Amino acid sequence: MAIKKGLGKGLDSMIPGPVVTKKTEKENNVSRETLININQIEPNKSQPRKNFDEDALQELADSIKQYGVIQPLILQKRDNHYEIIAGERRWRASRIAGLKEVPAIIKEYSPQEIVEIALIENIQREDLNPIEEAMAYKRLIQEFNLKQDDVAERVSKSRATITNSMRLLKLDERVQEMLIGDMITSGHARALLPIEDSEKQYNTACKIFDEKLSVRETEKLVKSILKEKPQSEIASTIEDNLIYRDLEDKIRNIMGTKVSIRKNKNNTGKIEIDYYSIEELERLMDLFQTLAE
Repeated sequence: MAIKKGLGKGLDSMIPGPVVTKKTEKENNVSRETLININQIEPNKSQPRKNFDEDALQELADSIKQYGVIQPLILQKRDNHYEIIAGERRWRASRIAGLKEVPAIIKEYSPQEIVEIALIENIQREDLNPIEEAMAYKRLIQEFNLKQDDVAERVSKSRATITNSMRLLKLDERVQEMLIGDMITSGHARALLPIEDSEKQYNTACKIFDEKLSVRETEKLVKSILKEKPQSEIASTIEDNLIYRDLEDKIRNIMGTKVSIRKNKNNTGKIEIDYYSIEELERLMDLFQTLAE
């Protein structure tokens, strides 16, 4: 089934309005709004949203008790039940409110349309946490072979927004959980991405949370961390220095004067031998001649 280009403009382009006659319903392959037993409805496993705020659900349930379900659920008929395409939050709140039936529109969609509709609904309501949103974009790209530009068009976002969102999935899983739990923001999380060491990345995220650092302060902190030399490199430098000091001592004992070894990065360098008088220079020349014989 071809995907409707109007998806990015909102759910209205995917959800039909009320239908007056059965003839029109059949010809247009749409369904009128109807009441469905709430126990016959099940959530959609493809729903990008996994976390539901209990307090917010209770508030919606209180509103439903007073005003009813204002916007119908969008469902698809399965073997012995209906699957939610859009409106899981309303369904959950309706159950809390004790409703036996809920208004719904029954329609058939392709698997790709189901994912897109659920994603768009949640994005429009700002219901997804950053990781859920990123996972939904990733699924559209990987499972349905869409490009980032295609996804951006369907959800009315810029390509850069899609790219930056999906980059969050590269974070250490513990850092992702902190982002889901609102312990850090997306700005903090993006600032942490250059830190490739997962343990260091997580420890830095904890520092951000504990010290309540701003995004700007986090960016400065990350820059300073990236400038730090790894412990292995520091240990190697110390070992090299000890070796060259030992060589300096050995040459100094032979020459009888101060000797310095200047090492370059490419394993080249120079040896500097100090002398303090013409007589000492002549002594060193005699020593070199003796060593050369």
